Amino acid sequence: MKTIAVVIASLIAFSGIGHAADITAPVKEIMDATKSNWADNNSDWTDIFDASRLDRLYSRDFVAKYQTAAQFPAIDDDGISPFDYDVIVNGQDACPLEDLTMAAAPVVDGVAEVTVRFKKSACSDAPDAKDYTTVRFEVVEEGGKPVIDDIVTENIETQARDSLKTTMALIAKGQ
Repeated sequence: MKTIAVVIASLIAFSGIGHAADITAPVKEIMDATKSNWADNNSDWTDIFDASRLDRLYSRDFVAKYQTAAQFPAIDDDGISPFDYDVIVNGQDACPLEDLTMAAAPVVDGVAEVTVRFKKSACSDAPDAKDYTTVRFEVVEEGGKPVIDDIVTENIETQARDSLKTTMALIAKGQ
């Protein structure tokens, strides 16, 4: 009987998005692209919302909100993105990202929060250049794999959390 209990506990522990490596996989891909975008190597910009990433890394609800918001591009000559800033660094300018860390919290009500911290302005002389930026990715399971359901940044001035899904809904309303 004890063996059966151990086997069941093991199956529960490693099923779904309960496995830490799986939880962070979509976040790691987005952060690798973001880190490359801000590196000093002058490589081509990687769109974290291109069609192949939208299909693989984001939840259906996130994709629906993104596609609705994308009907209102932020820059007329771009015609693609509803954003005129990098949603991960939460700005238009950044230095190469430094001291990047990633930690996954346990799954609660089907959502795992993956917290990413990094310095985005370390090459700057600004007083807050050494401050950390914190981004929280809400990861859910769809189709048997972890996907990003929201990206939440912390507003440095107000300490409030800003949901990208909420921002996309506002963009779609013309706000």
